Amino acid sequence: MIIGYARVSTQEQNLDLQIDDLLKAGCSKIFKEHISGKNTHRPELQKMIDMLRPGDKIMVWKLDRLGRSLRDLIDLVAEFQKLDVNFISLNDSIDTSTPTGRFTFNLFASIAEFERDIIRQRTKAGLAAARVRGKIGGRPKGLSKEKLAKAKTATLLYNSGEKTVDEILTDLSIGRATFYRYLKQINNLITSANKVTS
Repeated sequence: MIIGYARVSTQEQNLDLQIDDLLKAGCSKIFKEHISGKNTHRPELQKMIDMLRPGDKIMVWKLDRLGRSLRDLIDLVAEFQKLDVNFISLNDSIDTSTPTGRFTFNLFASIAEFERDIIRQRTKAGLAAARVRGKIGGRPKGLSKEKLAKAKTATLLYNSGEKTVDEILTDLSIGRATFYRYLKQINNLITSANKVTS
């Protein structure tokens, strides 16, 4: 079965263009979502995943209709592959049932992983340089060891793009203002350390 997934960010936006193209491409069922891609709970997406069977195909109009980030998109397609379900993006010419489609998607995954590794390395290098510096080493003013650990974790998660801000807030049990303060303090620390080492 070819199953379509169509999404727009608000109730005011229209799904007609996506739905028309998905129907023309052979979708026999289409899940329609009026919700921001940044929302961690997308009920229609979950309903679609729950009904998948081996051999099915998931079809979207464009990649950004399915994933809220490249990491999210890659994780979803990996989940489809575990279920023996292929993925098609009409306007991006990706079909994971073909060798070319699999290659293209694996290339995206490799680029995303490479980017995350570079961000992690830069963040860790900056923090390490800050620790060995006399005046700037140590934790930023006003942060306890526990808060510093949370600040570092929040910064790594945010910079890697693995989680949304809302997910980070929930996981670390911190407020939005605290999160952005942590981000600023750690990034200031890294910037200062990089100036010294450059």
